[in-house]
Amino acid sequence: MKLNKLLIATLVATYLVVPFALGGNSYVMSLVIASLIIGGVALSWALLGNLGGMVSFGHAAFFGVGAYTSAVLTMQYNVPVFIGLMLGGVGAVLSAVLMLPVLRLRGPYFALAILAYAHIFRIVATEWTSVTNGAGGIARIPALPTVFDYNFGTHTGNYLVILTMVLLFAWAYDLIRRSPHGLALRAMHDSEDATRVVGVNNTLLKGLMLLVSAFMCGAVGAFNAHYINFLEPDYAFSAVWVTIPIVAAIFGGYRTITGPLIGAVVVYLVDQLFIKNFMPTGHQLVLGVVLVVMIIASPDGLLGMIRRALRKKHAAT
Repeated sequence: MKLNKLLIATLVATYLVVPFALGGNSYVMSLVIASLIIGGVALSWALLGNLGGMVSFGHAAFFGVGAYTSAVLTMQYNVPVFIGLMLGGVGAVLSAVLMLPVLRLRGPYFALAILAYAHIFRIVATEWTSVTNGAGGIARIPALPTVFDYNFGTHTGNYLVILTMVLLFAWAYDLIRRSPHGLALRAMHDSEDATRVVGVNNTLLKGLMLLVSAFMCGAVGAFNAHYINFLEPDYAFSAVWVTIPIVAAIFGGYRTITGPLIGAVVVYLVDQLFIKNFMPTGHQLVLGVVLVVMIIASPDGLLGMIRRALRKKHAAT
């Protein structure tokens, strides 16, 4: 009962209170939207790492492919923007299909192989000038449209769309985790050989998690393209779409569903609103220090730290 009340209060706060309180401040709203974009990527990365047991350094590949897929389809083939967002996720899934052979690799070898794919896709986007316009980039990407007299192209409209996307992805993540497949994936973390003996197809399940993670990240990348209305290879496939989401996921607690989202909002907003004011250059170095301190103090992230504090308080009372 308490959980349901907390969920309702959270939804009311995110959908009503935030737009009402911050809707008139374009700068802060843009930071909140950016933090949710990072949160979406962090969530997709955490799903692959937590359920799939695979650490990826190449989620920029999915982000960039999703962004270019939606941008090209909406500009050259007049696909509606909202459909383009979903097709951006599909494009990222198709790129992930090309990565399935590397599922045979383990640990750092898998992470580096996925990183190599991200560089390959960046080169393709740079050289395929007839479609992507190469290093010159794509300008005037259509913004989110007006639906039923509501303009989703405003800051508040963009916020509501990316918030809804992220929450739907979190819900899907929770459904997968609670399913028999999620149970099998968690069991694989303890012993892949044992799960294989009882008939679990480890490679198939990991491949499915890679595809789901790619769809989430690609759809978020597609949204970002329509939000900023510009795209070029070095930005779309930037390492930023790997480093900051990883920091956010680990900081918040990547083995939880809400941890990566909370971590993204906290890390990004604190970095942009406070740390950047004191350190205009090299301010992201502080994020590295914060991450190291968090890993040492609380390996299960910010949510784990909060839970332990609440347990101590409950035990004391």
